[in-house]
Amino acid sequence: MTNEGNFLTYAIEQYKFEKNMSGRQVMDIFSKYDVLEYIYTSCDPLHENKAKYIVEDIDIYIEAYKANLL
Repeated sequence: MTNEGNFLTYAIEQYKFEKNMSGRQVMDIFSKYDVLEYIYTSCDPLHENKAKYIVEDIDIYIEAYKANLL
């Protein structure tokens, strides 16, 4: 698996843990709001941060997506 793939898996697991969600729930949200692509393309700056920041960043991205800012 690539570094990006490993980080993507890590981000999904951290989001799942922080939000107390199932993997299926996380993937439904991530698919709906195109979060997987965001994480993949933002891998370099995101991977340097703590898990809590990554989850917060994903939430900010989702809210911006919902508001049609992206």
